[in-house]
Amino acid sequence: MAINLKEYRRKLDLTQEELAEKAGVSTHYIAMIETCKKYPKPNMLEQIAKTLGISPHKLFSVESDPNEPLERLHQKIIADIKQIANEAVEKAVDSIEGKVSAYCAGKKGG
Repeated sequence: MAINLKEYRRKLDLTQEELAEKAGVSTHYIAMIETCKKYPKPNMLEQIAKTLGISPHKLFSVESDPNEPLERLHQKIIADIKQIANEAVEKAVDSIEGKVSAYCAGKKGG
């Protein structure tokens, strides 16, 4: 979504500051969305998309039905993000456990 937001903003030749002002949000908020550090709630997403003159569904990289309620699409994406985050945490924990085990095995043998 961040990439699409930036592309649509640039197509209209708007700076982050100009988009923020027109959408009634802070420049920092737009910057955080474009750098994937913040994810807008459905009402803010609608406001930003309206400012860009597009459907909110156009901001998503995933195929979405324009008739699907934005709240449902938002929930699906949040669920996907949580799953990806959980998988990343599990992978990190496995890696740390492996390193701790190797370290402990080295201490016992040395």
